[in-house]
Amino acid sequence: MNIKVLGGGCKSCEALLKSVKEAVANKGVHAEVEYITDMEKIMGYGVMSMPALMIDDKIVSAGKVLKAKDVEKLL
Repeated sequence: MNIKVLGGGCKSCEALLKSVKEAVANKGVHAEVEYITDMEKIMGYGVMSMPALMIDDKIVSAGKVLKAKDVEKLL
């Protein structure tokens, strides 16, 4: 599983990254978690609202900070 957190490095983006890492640990799934802050790459994914969460190259959330429980449901 490939998980990407897309954001500009703000507190909200950092909070989503933390929730994602917590959810992966709680579920015990093998996942590669990337934190992408490069705006060109983010625009390339077609994301306009940040933070955004991408799982296996599909945007599953944008513009909100999910709690770990919410992320677990998406895994």
